[in-house]
Amino acid sequence: MNAAALTIQRIYLTLTLGNTLAASFIWGINTLFLLDAGLSNLEAFAANAFFTAGMVLFEVPTGAIADGWGRRVSFLLGTVTLALSTYLYYLLWQLSPPFWLWAVVSVVLGLGFTFFSGAVEAWLVDALRFSGYEGDLETVLGRGLMVSGIAMLAGSVAGGVIAQATNLGVPFMLRVGVLMVMFVVAFRLMHDVGFTPERKGHPLQATRAVLSASIENGLKNPPVRYVMFAAPFSAGVGIYVFYALQPYLLELFGDPHAYSVAGVAAAIVAAAQVIGGWLAPRLRRLVERRTTLLILSSVMGAVILVTLGFIQVFWVALVLLALWALVTSAGTPVRQAYLNDMIASRQRATVLSFDSLMGSSGGVVVQPMLGRAADVYGYSASLAVGGIIGLVAAPFLLASRRQRHRADQAAAPTDSAQ
Repeated sequence: MNAAALTIQRIYLTLTLGNTLAASFIWGINTLFLLDAGLSNLEAFAANAFFTAGMVLFEVPTGAIADGWGRRVSFLLGTVTLALSTYLYYLLWQLSPPFWLWAVVSVVLGLGFTFFSGAVEAWLVDALRFSGYEGDLETVLGRGLMVSGIAMLAGSVAGGVIAQATNLGVPFMLRVGVLMVMFVVAFRLMHDVGFTPERKGHPLQATRAVLSASIENGLKNPPVRYVMFAAPFSAGVGIYVFYALQPYLLELFGDPHAYSVAGVAAAIVAAAQVIGGWLAPRLRRLVERRTTLLILSSVMGAVILVTLGFIQVFWVALVLLALWALVTSAGTPVRQAYLNDMIASRQRATVLSFDSLMGSSGGVVVQPMLGRAADVYGYSASLAVGGIIGLVAAPFLLASRRQRHRADQAAAPTDSAQ
């Protein structure tokens, strides 16, 4: 890797570290925070569903901003929006308002994250190509996942411990503070390289253009389309499982106020991400095609969730949680590389945002459905049902494999991605 590419990688890893650290302060206690505010399981996961609904609603418009105004502008807007909406969440927790206010602020939280989705990854890939990097994307994306895991490990443990020592609101304020720091860091370090923003007139016209490009380069491209069709099932279940594990493990542990345990659970997921990011490029070299790893990851993750649904021993559940996180994490950089090598540079942020939209749309449906299952049948049963739903992703990944796109075997960018 040359010096220019190393600089791009360092900036990407710095942004990933700071953003994930900020977000992860609440990941270990978010569901407990909502339940402490007086929401039922159904309402708590409905609030999460409104968050993902916000991502669905705003993925395309913010994709237009990333492609039309620049990936740097999109990142900066994301830090401000997410900090403001997180502070509003903190105020709602103090005021115990009606549910509709939780729904509104959850949608704004989703808006904040859409400024990041697609834009950061597109910035990285274009900048690497411009700098002359010719290696496989799994290596850099895997390092990003490792850094993200380290930040999540630190943030989730700190959030759980701080919440137990103070209250459930303090980690939310910590997130606000770190996001403000990241605004300054990104303003100084992040500049669009290898990509020239194209402003496309009126925002509504730009949104229509982005949506059209997403369909043309995503849904009308068979191997990309099938990967996107798998996203609602895998991502929807993954979002639910991550948040449901907090009250589920506390229930098994036997102490509903042991917030540090919830933080440790999130930290185990983070540690698995670090290992998964390290494993991804190495596992990739052992198989001929990327989709082999994607299908194995999907099936194994589903089987683990079904098994987890029948476990009533805390420590066994923790081990299975770590295995599930490791399996899914190892597949993440491979999936990212597979998609990026099938997407042209001009539409990269657009299509990646649309892919994120597809995953979020699954969360809108899956989270309240499984939350209701947890209310009626318990968390264990809801995890087992989630595993079955997640298994639906595998046939779509198999369909993408059957298209035999060059990116399925490529270690470097295909012609279509130039």
